[in-house]
Amino acid sequence: MKRPDAKRMPPRGNAGPRRDAGPPRPSGPASGARRPDGQAGAAERVFGLRAGLAVLDARPKDIVRIGFTQDVRAETAALSAWAKAHRIPCDALLDGELERIAGTPHHEGLVLETRARTWTPAADLASLLTRTQGAAVALDRVRNPYNVGSILRTAAFLGLDAALLGSPAPHPALSPDAVRVAEGGAEHLALSRTTDLADTLGRLRARGVQVVGADQHARSVFARPLGRPTVLVLGHEREGLSERVRGACDALVSIPGAGPVESLNVGVAAGLLMAELVRDRLMAR
Repeated sequence: MKRPDAKRMPPRGNAGPRRDAGPPRPSGPASGARRPDGQAGAAERVFGLRAGLAVLDARPKDIVRIGFTQDVRAETAALSAWAKAHRIPCDALLDGELERIAGTPHHEGLVLETRARTWTPAADLASLLTRTQGAAVALDRVRNPYNVGSILRTAAFLGLDAALLGSPAPHPALSPDAVRVAEGGAEHLALSRTTDLADTLGRLRARGVQVVGADQHARSVFARPLGRPTVLVLGHEREGLSERVRGACDALVSIPGAGPVESLNVGVAAGLLMAELVRDRLMAR
């Protein structure tokens, strides 16, 4: 996964845009600090208007530095006022400066530097789902950040409780692009991660959580209610579920189609399956 530009946000400036951001500066507590939960506090970049504003709602104490363009000054007025009240560096920057800081032109006028987000341990995820009779989505090697972001956005919209990310990489995490596409969804779900998804799913099953995998050759998801607590597992964009993950599932379901196209994009499939998973919640609203 390509990392965003490593430049730090410039120091707090005047009201107008800065034309010379100056040399990179250390970001204080966001670099090498330890969080209360014991996780390393390496800095993260959050870019995107809705994604950035959601950080203010969900974890304002993690915000270290803010940069924005004049185009979104009205939308970020509350964020700027909060930053001023809490002595957080907050600068109006030119679009090109913000692009260099974000490492992408798709910053939507807002970039935050934050402390590392908190990840929910698998044991706590099991407790959450059993206590609330909740629902979560798990991703088996789904790597495209746009698919990941879309799934997180839909999960948050539908009121799911959590998302579990599985990857063979040493430290699976969210890319900044996925956070942006999630439009704030990443801040409103309990997020958990694992390098051995099959093992983690087995531990969730042992705690009474049903594990349902998506497989285009399985029975229709509309055949019977899924029930809860449940984790819905989506597989790799082309390969589907791995054999070990498939074997860790209590059941497999599919979305029946009536047209000539054989399959759905994983983000679209996830939306349909998650809606079915929480159908009773949606009907009760």
